[in-house]
Amino acid sequence: MPDKISKLHRTWVVSSVKGRDTKPELIARGLLHNLGYRFMVNGPRNRELPGKPDIVLPKYRTVVFVHGCFWHRHPHCKIATTPKSNQNYWLPKFRENAVRDCRNQKAIREAGWNVIVIWECELKDLEAVAE
Repeated sequence: MPDKISKLHRTWVVSSVKGRDTKPELIARGLLHNLGYRFMVNGPRNRELPGKPDIVLPKYRTVVFVHGCFWHRHPHCKIATTPKSNQNYWLPKFRENAVRDCRNQKAIREAGWNVIVIWECELKDLEAVAE
């Protein structure tokens, strides 16, 4: 199925997607802060570690990635839909995102850090995430 909007408009739409300080990230940070954890979001570790983790807890050598279900392809999630149009663009993009995520998480673990992934849809039930 051909794309229904122009390439220029598609570029504008995709470029307007926020890369940081998203609502799920803010919720996760608020939850961690309320639980008494102290963390960094713009520190040197955030920029140095592979994948630029959303949250770094240096005291615990732990990083947190807050993944959007759509962009990072959360398995069996209703938010992780695949667009019907322009699949020649979307399918490789999603595959590349998943491969990159695995590669970055592996590199972080090999550097001696713990990795936690919080999915966007999980933040709808904050009590479950806090456990």
